[in-house]
Amino acid sequence: MNRATTVFLSALDAVIVVAIGLGIPLIPLTVMWAVQFGLSVDWLAFWRAAGDLWLLGNGVDLRLAIDPALALRLGVAGAETPFEVGIAPLGFALLTLLLGTRSGRRLSATPYPVTGAVVGVVVLAALGLAVAFGARDDAAMPSIAQSTVFPAAVYAAGLAIGYAWKARRSPSREPAPDAVLSRRWRSAIASVPETERSLVALALRGGALTAATVVGFSALAMAVILVANFSSIVALYESLQAGLLGGITLTLAQLALLPNLIVWTASWFVGPGFALGAGSGVSPLGTQLGLVPSLPVLGALPQGTPVLGFVGLLVPVAAGFLAAAVLRPVFLRAVAGRQLGGARGRAVRLVGVAVGIGLVGASILALLALWSGGAAGPGRLAEVGPDAGAVWLWAFVELTVSSALGLVAGATSSGAGAAAGASAGASPRSASASGAGAASTLHTAPIDRTAPVDRPAPPSRREAPAAPDTL
Repeated sequence: MNRATTVFLSALDAVIVVAIGLGIPLIPLTVMWAVQFGLSVDWLAFWRAAGDLWLLGNGVDLRLAIDPALALRLGVAGAETPFEVGIAPLGFALLTLLLGTRSGRRLSATPYPVTGAVVGVVVLAALGLAVAFGARDDAAMPSIAQSTVFPAAVYAAGLAIGYAWKARRSPSREPAPDAVLSRRWRSAIASVPETERSLVALALRGGALTAATVVGFSALAMAVILVANFSSIVALYESLQAGLLGGITLTLAQLALLPNLIVWTASWFVGPGFALGAGSGVSPLGTQLGLVPSLPVLGALPQGTPVLGFVGLLVPVAAGFLAAAVLRPVFLRAVAGRQLGGARGRAVRLVGVAVGIGLVGASILALLALWSGGAAGPGRLAEVGPDAGAVWLWAFVELTVSSALGLVAGATSSGAGAAAGASAGASPRSASASGAGAASTLHTAPIDRTAPVDRPAPPSRREAPAAPDTL
């Protein structure tokens, strides 16, 4: 595949990503425009709504202005003045990330991966800017700078994941990164001792594993909660009286918010919980709610103080302990046979790995919490979602302590075995170097009983010629 083909396919992938992201909200909105409104309303209003939703889902802030009469009927404080909405329906960002990962895996098989990645990111940034200008209106004004940067950044992250995921099938014909950047990167990594590199990689793996475990368990718990509170959710659907098309559109909007709800559930398990407006809070210690948005999925929120809510705090603790227990053989191999200053040096490195796991896992969870929240409206709705700082602090303490316990448990149960394995691996070399001294040790080499054995000659008195046989 030549460079021109790579450029064309990369640009086409970026166009497809934007088309899919816009088409998901635009198709039901267009059907609603045709069926429910009878083509009597300007279709551009629905196009602008779809563009705003896609930009908002990729992290772009919107500045909304509501008609004063409508704001008065809503009865929400601060709605009469323009306000910002910054909460991102992460379903759109997740879609952009997954499609970027797919494009990155395809680029890894081409001779021009850097050119393809740059073209794809630039094209998507240009399309994001075009969507921002096309959806711009006095009632909803997306940020121009964020529209250019944020969707392209999400797509670039997906490209990087896809490129690192799939091994390259053909050699790269772009020597500049390989000749300069890659060489400097390899030399910088080689300057770090091997043991320290292994421990840093272990901390990164452990932190990512703990965060993934907490988020995965939160997704399962969210599914169970939705099933258990199905009747309350259906009752809220019926109270809204949105009709068939309105119900479908509302369901799609809630599906776009489903990743946010999973992250909020993870924040609940970590401890700080999340807010649905200023002065509210949903955490294992209790639930305090005021006026909340009329979303049926919010009917699954817990009421009052859960009886065993503190048990949820065991989820990140168990995740950290299990991740450290799974990775403890890697830690033992990394420190086995190294001059680390004795037991004290190993203990220092164990604590360092535990702190690294806590830092990485807490940073991932805090980043997700930061991205899942934001302003959802005027007044008290300006504070929706978890507090990223509190999530980081709680998760760091929980993951650090639990991972340290997991590494200590692994060291006490497998330390003797690792030491024995190390000595056994060194015994053949020491035996060959010691020579005759090995014969005086208590341990002898095993005897091969299948090999022929040279037996000693019989005594000389038995070597006399035999007498002839007689009758």
